Amino acid sequence: MPKFSPQSLEKLATCDKDIQDIFNEVIRVLDCVVLEGYRDPEVQKQLFKAGKSKVEFGKHNVKPSKAIDVAPYPVDWNNLKRFYYFAGFVEGIAFMKGINLRWGGDWDGDHDLDDQSFNDLPHFELTH
Repeated sequence: MPKFSPQSLEKLATCDKDIQDIFNEVIRVLDCVVLEGYRDPEVQKQLFKAGKSKVEFGKHNVKPSKAIDVAPYPVDWNNLKRFYYFAGFVEGIAFMKGINLRWGGDWDGDHDLDDQSFNDLPHFELTH
């Protein structure tokens, strides 16, 4: 049975309870690593300036964080199919729990994965 590392648990703890509920369920079936929950606003500004984020201040920058970056483990940045599969599983768990979640591979939530101008496949955020 997969379980979070102490580092992943520490990062997950910086997130909203709904995000924690979703990923505590996900880890029961799929192994994953929490890359980031709360993010310091100064770090966010640097990511924005570098073009790695579309927002200068966002859902990662509030406490508790309304966003999380999670990747299937072991992480293979070249295996996009694993990220898509993982995101579908996460979205299914969120739906079953009645939690509105947006994924960084389908920003507009229309289930058309080819109409994105910016992909952030590890990113999930609450929409409420």
